[in-house]
Amino acid sequence: QDIDKLTGPFGSPPTVPRPRPGCKSYKMESSPCGHCLIINNMEFKPESALRNRRGSNIDCEKLETRFKAINFIFEVKENLKESQIKQEMSALSKKDHSQYDCCVVIVLSHGTEVRHSGLPGAIYGVDGKHVTVHDLTLYLNGQNCPSLQEKPKLFFIQACGGDERDTGFEVSSDEIDARASLPTQSDILVSYSTFPGYVSWRDTQAGSWYLETLERILKENAATDDLCSMLVMVNHHVSQNCAKGLYKQMPFSFNLLRKLLYFQTST
Repeated sequence: QDIDKLTGPFGSPPTVPRPRPGCKSYKMESSPCGHCLIINNMEFKPESALRNRRGSNIDCEKLETRFKAINFIFEVKENLKESQIKQEMSALSKKDHSQYDCCVVIVLSHGTEVRHSGLPGAIYGVDGKHVTVHDLTLYLNGQNCPSLQEKPKLFFIQACGGDERDTGFEVSSDEIDARASLPTQSDILVSYSTFPGYVSWRDTQAGSWYLETLERILKENAATDDLCSMLVMVNHHVSQNCAKGLYKQMPFSFNLLRKLLYFQTST
């Protein structure tokens, strides 16, 4: 498909909500807006000692619909080993992003808590080896990906931060996305499905609490609200859920953005 001929979502000219007076916002006018890479690890090798992630395909399908609607080039990579995750991130960093305004990476996998000096957490490849979230972000920093300098780089991580359970309605199909767990760059936001050290819940029939809520909030509010405001909405709604009558979940974000970010929407 000739990306130079793409219009906004649903074939209409792309539009971006107007920011609040006195607030600067990122330029989000290119069409398409940028690349969105999703890494969806569902089927884990026996030697990994990790369970398969039923319901993850539901999240992936919803996210594809939503990010295409806000004018991103969407690409899915499934069931990657640790080395393949690094290869895909390296390939993304080597793309020429100069004609785009943003880049998004979404990871659906098992996760763990690791010792870190930067961003917390790590995600597992299907071989049971992990990549730290901090290292994922380094692929897209100004040194490794010059064409994304001063542009927003967004990471959405659906994985556990560890094996602690936050005690707080019976949901029989909930599973845990876990095995027991800067030089900071500007213009990066990392949104985690759960707080470091805690598990993240996934309904095998409806998908994960976090991504199901994120997709819905984007659908309902992207035309009027900036990303950080929408993530507060996600926090609120996810925090109201309860698994197995006891356990709750609280997403959180590391926000290194310098401006407000409004996604493109249809007219």
